[in-house]
Amino acid sequence: MRALALLFTLHFGDEHAGGDRWFSADKAKHFFTAAFVQSASFSAFRLARVRVSGSIAGASVVTAAVSIGKETYDARTGGDASAKDLVWDAAGAAGASVLLHQTER
Repeated sequence: MRALALLFTLHFGDEHAGGDRWFSADKAKHFFTAAFVQSASFSAFRLARVRVSGSIAGASVVTAAVSIGKETYDARTGGDASAKDLVWDAAGAAGASVLLHQTER
């Protein structure tokens, strides 16, 4: 839980200072943060003895909630909410899911 709190602390800030481009350091942060949340959530579900498919589905819901929550927070606090950020979040979650699914065989 502390790691997740630290991750969010590092992730907040002026993210789109140079504009909301498709390729930037901010988008890499979104990709890898979502991959981390997906992996950590998957691990938590597996520890609770949930099947692999259920763990991936549950982790996807958690990752989507965190990603959408972050963009909602940005919109409500005067930050720059971005659909491009959500696309990179989804890509990170999908990439992690593919790797997680392959390691369980």
